[in-house]
Amino acid sequence: MTEERTLARLDVLAWVLIYGGLFTLVLGIASHGRTAVGGWSLSVLGAVATVAGIVVIVVRARLSRKP
Repeated sequence: MTEERTLARLDVLAWVLIYGGLFTLVLGIASHGRTAVGGWSLSVLGAVATVAGIVVIVVRARLSRKP
């Protein structure tokens, strides 16, 4: 059983990870021409953050509300 406040925080965390990760991924792709190592690093970091956000959504979906 989870409180509403905790569920709301998980929602915010999930979407911040997803949108932040996608933004970082795009920055990494855009910077591949200038610096290969920096571009790949940003791309991998963005992809990991996006996947982490998706995992948080799955975890959030399995939690039940407190009665």
